[in-house]
Amino acid sequence: MPITVTATRVLVLNSGSSSVKYQLLDMRDARRLAVGLVERIGEQTSRLQHTLVGSGDTRERSGPIADHDAALKAVAEELRRDGLGLDSPELAAIGHRVVHGGMFFTEPTVIDDEVLAEVERLIPVAPLHNPANLTGIRTARALRPDLPQVAVFDTAFHTTVPEPAARYAIDPKIADRHRIRRYGFHGTSHAYVSRETARLLGKEPSEVNVIVLHLGNGASASAVERGRCVETSMGLTPLEGLVMGTRSGDLDPAVIFHLARVGGMSMEEIDTLLNKRSGLFGLCGDNDMREIRRRIDDGDEEAALAFDIYIHRIKKYIGAYYAVLGTVDAVAFTAGVGENAAPVRQAAIAGLEGLGLAVDPERNAVRGGGPRLVSPGSARVAVAVVPTDEELEIATQTYALVGKNKE
Repeated sequence: MPITVTATRVLVLNSGSSSVKYQLLDMRDARRLAVGLVERIGEQTSRLQHTLVGSGDTRERSGPIADHDAALKAVAEELRRDGLGLDSPELAAIGHRVVHGGMFFTEPTVIDDEVLAEVERLIPVAPLHNPANLTGIRTARALRPDLPQVAVFDTAFHTTVPEPAARYAIDPKIADRHRIRRYGFHGTSHAYVSRETARLLGKEPSEVNVIVLHLGNGASASAVERGRCVETSMGLTPLEGLVMGTRSGDLDPAVIFHLARVGGMSMEEIDTLLNKRSGLFGLCGDNDMREIRRRIDDGDEEAALAFDIYIHRIKKYIGAYYAVLGTVDAVAFTAGVGENAAPVRQAAIAGLEGLGLAVDPERNAVRGGGPRLVSPGSARVAVAVVPTDEELEIATQTYALVGKNKE
């Protein structure tokens, strides 16, 4: 039996290239104590927003924050002002979101020098994310070297994807040498949402098959068979798969050769095009679904075509993952667009009645709230809206690991 962990708080850190998101949770009841964001790190216009959740008190400070070290020290100071400082004996651990864990990390891991070295070795397959994650970890370890620090990997939930789905059809020697395979991302979200969908259906995760659609500015799909991911849309990088806010998703790889040879574009220019100037933004100049829907309502054909392309790709993945799973108990929509854009859910499910899928217009129109079904009671396959909570998932995994290591 695990021993009781007397310290019950977990600080969750999500360090981006120029930002740090954070939440402090009390794991006795999964209650948020404080949340915040430091953005535009390294600029003169840096901003820190901190909210003490119980009181609703929000403080902001503006001005230059030179680097992640300064950012985390500023976060520590804001927490200290609320009596929640990093020196508190009630702080059990710090949980870090790490985007890429490769195949080496299949579960949350207590961070040591060996773990840091492996995350650093993975930088070539996650050049935008892992360096920032590493910076946040090193700074946090310097601030509290005595405290357990846990890495929770975006890729970990997808390490159960079987080889036929994870492998690309290229020379395996070359693939292995350069670590080329399907890794998948948004894993903490897919894990949390698939589990909460099972709970919504009154079943255990091991009893259901779920297609999860994480639709935010980044978007990904997964096929979860009895609690284990067996297929996911993102690949070596987060570029593959669904149409996203600024990323193209799937395209013929020869497009890259064509743009280089015929278009005269450099690799850097093509990288920028596909990752930052494609997707909905590239198609119509907007990556905010609310604005796209407003433009459609005003008769904008460019926005309408972008929406249709976006929906077509989602529908293709629903059908493909239905085939992968064989039987499906639920399709779950999550993240900013998935949770809030009723027209997206309606359009993505329309025409799939033959698969047992349908959306009830009245249920689908309801905004906000917790996990809920938007399918009619007669539907053979449930359609659900399940708000994701990646920070809670990271905190839960971190706290469970800390308790396990104290047995």
